[in-house]
Amino acid sequence: MDFGRVPEAELDTLDFSLAKEPVFNKGILKGKPVKDPKVYIGCAKWGRTEWVGKIYPPKAKEKDFLDYYVDHYNSIELNATHYKVYGEAGIKKWTAKAGKKDFKFCPKMYQGITHRGSLKGKDFITNEFFRGIVAFEEFLGPVFIQVSETFSPKRKAELFDFLKSLPKDLQFFMEVRHPDWFAKPDIAEELFSTLAAMNIGAVVTDTAGRRDCAHMHLTVLKTFIRYVGNSLHPTDYTRIDEWVERMKYWLDKGMEELYFFMHMHDEATSPELTVYLVDKMNKKLGLNLIKPKFIEKEEGLFD
Repeated sequence: MDFGRVPEAELDTLDFSLAKEPVFNKGILKGKPVKDPKVYIGCAKWGRTEWVGKIYPPKAKEKDFLDYYVDHYNSIELNATHYKVYGEAGIKKWTAKAGKKDFKFCPKMYQGITHRGSLKGKDFITNEFFRGIVAFEEFLGPVFIQVSETFSPKRKAELFDFLKSLPKDLQFFMEVRHPDWFAKPDIAEELFSTLAAMNIGAVVTDTAGRRDCAHMHLTVLKTFIRYVGNSLHPTDYTRIDEWVERMKYWLDKGMEELYFFMHMHDEATSPELTVYLVDKMNKKLGLNLIKPKFIEKEEGLFD
């Protein structure tokens, strides 16, 4: 993910502190910890050739990558559905890979709906998108909707009308990126209040160059975090430490589901940072999450 990318030399100059807990969240987080909160960790893609020989077996073929991915993560922020509308047959092949695991696919809405022209008049392609993803059945996690960086609050009526038209039996999370959504408190308040009224979650995106997108607002008792690391820069670890503290607070206050998706500008090192994240979460939050298992390389005869 290149959104919010800054030169490496600038990383040490940035304030990565997470925003203070919004007053808005008090209207959402009203309870005590739930007995068994659902916590899912994943990446955006499983088709990473850089992971062959690292967490995928040497000489692993791309068609088999998902078979291996489900042994390291319990969810996927499924970007593939953003670029193509998949039918039931293709999706069933994916769910078969998950077997009996507690695994969630979180499909990103097709770009032909969200990024090409108006959100109006898209009934046919939207229905085709939904007709495919319902085939995930019990493996279907939240549906992730993103509009482009140019989609400003001037189009809020269009956005809100579209969200009202969505099926009520699916969980959606919404990501907006235009700075004007966050620049004025009244606009942000209207956005988050509208999402809460529709039972739609607000995506929290933590990336170096757009700190406003790490808004920390909760609109449902679930959260969808998109964390963008910087190839194991020292700040990646201190940022994770602060996130673990915030997630503990939310879970202690009654959050029911939590999705944390690891992104990197260079995805090669996502597994390493995931291990750090999961170890911290398991210890601090009392969880037993799976984490990437690295392949032990055999020593050569003359090493």
